[in-house]
Amino acid sequence: MVSDCTSKDRLRLWIRLLRSSRAIENELRERLRREFDVTLPRFDVLAALHRQPDGMLMSELSRYLMVSNGNVTGIIDRLEADGQVVRARRAGDRRASIVRLTDKGRTEFEAMAGEHETWVAELLGTLVPDDVEKLSTVLHDFNLNWGTKA
Repeated sequence: MVSDCTSKDRLRLWIRLLRSSRAIENELRERLRREFDVTLPRFDVLAALHRQPDGMLMSELSRYLMVSNGNVTGIIDRLEADGQVVRARRAGDRRASIVRLTDKGRTEFEAMAGEHETWVAELLGTLVPDDVEKLSTVLHDFNLNWGTKA
C-alpha cells in the first residue's frame, strides 16, 4: 500500500535535506580552512575555472556560481594576488575580463579537489551504494524538472 504524501511530509523532507546539506557544507568548509587555508567560495571559484581550461568571463562565473559580480570580483582579486588566476581583457571589449587558472592555481586546486572528494566520500560513507545511486537520480531528476518550471 502506497501512502499519500502530504505537504507536511514534503516540508519534513525539505528540512532534512537542508540540515544534511548544511552539516556537510560546514564540515567541508572547516576542513578546507584547516588543511588548505582556503574558503569554500574560493574553492568553488577555482573548481568552476578548473572545468573551463580556456577561462570564463567574470559574468559567466557569477552566473555559474549564482553570486553577484561583486562577490566574484573580490575572490578573483585575492586569487590573482596569490598567483592562482590571471585576468585578460576580452578581444574587442575592454570592459569584459576572461579569468583562467594559472599552472600554480591548477596544481593547488587539484590537490584540494582530491582531498575534497575523499572527504565527501567519508561524510556520505554510511549510505549504501544503492541509496547513493537512488538519491542521486532522484535529486538529478528533481533539478531537471525544477529548471523547466522557472
